[in-house]
Amino acid sequence: MTDAAASSAPSLARLTVLAGPTAVGKGTVVTELRRRHPDLFVSISATTRRPRPGEVDGVHYYFVSDEDFDSLVATDQMLEWALVHGAHRYGTPRGPVQDELDVGRPALLEIDVAGARQVRRAMPESRLVFLAPPSWEELVRRLAGRGTEDSEEQKRRLATARTELDAVGEFDHVVINDTVASATAELERLMGLGS
Repeated sequence: MTDAAASSAPSLARLTVLAGPTAVGKGTVVTELRRRHPDLFVSISATTRRPRPGEVDGVHYYFVSDEDFDSLVATDQMLEWALVHGAHRYGTPRGPVQDELDVGRPALLEIDVAGARQVRRAMPESRLVFLAPPSWEELVRRLAGRGTEDSEEQKRRLATARTELDAVGEFDHVVINDTVASATAELERLMGLGS
């Protein structure tokens, strides 16, 4: 391929954003994808909260001060961010994602629907993938089965999930998480990773 042809050819490296409702299995699918592709870049969030025991800066999160977070937002260095539970901010730094794309490697971001909307505005060329449950009943079963939320928290999360499911039309692709293996294989296919 000539240099002119190479520069006009679309890059295969693209940011893929995986979003979906609570308890749909985003983290589980991303864990399986990373098991299959250990070198895949999965973005690490920045947060203003303090590290929990065992968390390592730059591995689990980038732990930053409120002032540093303000600076990242003010200088357009965040692809998306949000205040979570009224206490701490979390967001996706643009730099590490852009560095991967610039050298021709795909990048993956696992976030919520509101964050995916922000990324679409910040990087319109990104690929938005909605991870959906096979049915509403299955989503309810998965949430209850986690045993990590009390009944009030489950109700709140399910109300949010209904709203998030209504956003499916805003996404480029929908992957049904009926099994982790099939959902991961479909995400691999969309990202051009092969198996």
